[in-house]
Amino acid sequence: MPDSSLVRNLFTVPLKNLILLIIGLKGEAHGYEILKEIEKIAFGNWKPSHGNLYTMLNKLAEEGLIEPREEYKGKRRVVRYALTERGWLYLKEANELALKSLYLAVQYHERLREKLRERGYGKEIPAEAIGEYIKLLNGIIGVLEEKKKELEKLKREKELRETGS
Repeated sequence: MPDSSLVRNLFTVPLKNLILLIIGLKGEAHGYEILKEIEKIAFGNWKPSHGNLYTMLNKLAEEGLIEPREEYKGKRRVVRYALTERGWLYLKEANELALKSLYLAVQYHERLREKLRERGYGKEIPAEAIGEYIKLLNGIIGVLEEKKKELEKLKREKELRETGS
């Protein structure tokens, strides 16, 4: 299991994007749902404090990226958040950057793994971990193959329009 401070540092920087992503994928979400989803993404090793989360949600609302909507369940007040048009545009740009960065990140990851192995920090990987890693890679490959097909189709369409065919 990874060191919890390492995992916490991994997730504190992109917390804004992570919150926007969760809200975007769910359509709308309240704070507790967002906390549980972040905890799930961090494999149970970290979640932001309630204070940090709600401070960030208020900041995102002030920036016009999300819109809070109050609802009542009996006497209990629940605030649900949804992305605004500006939030969707921000998330679109962040997603494009993430896709462009994915290939480079995988290259760095593999180079670092090799460097660690050279320095004697490598370890025997259990068979079940190898199976999970293969599943993860197959998922990534599937996403990338779909994106590649989509871009190839888009390229063909643009070439046809430019040639007037």
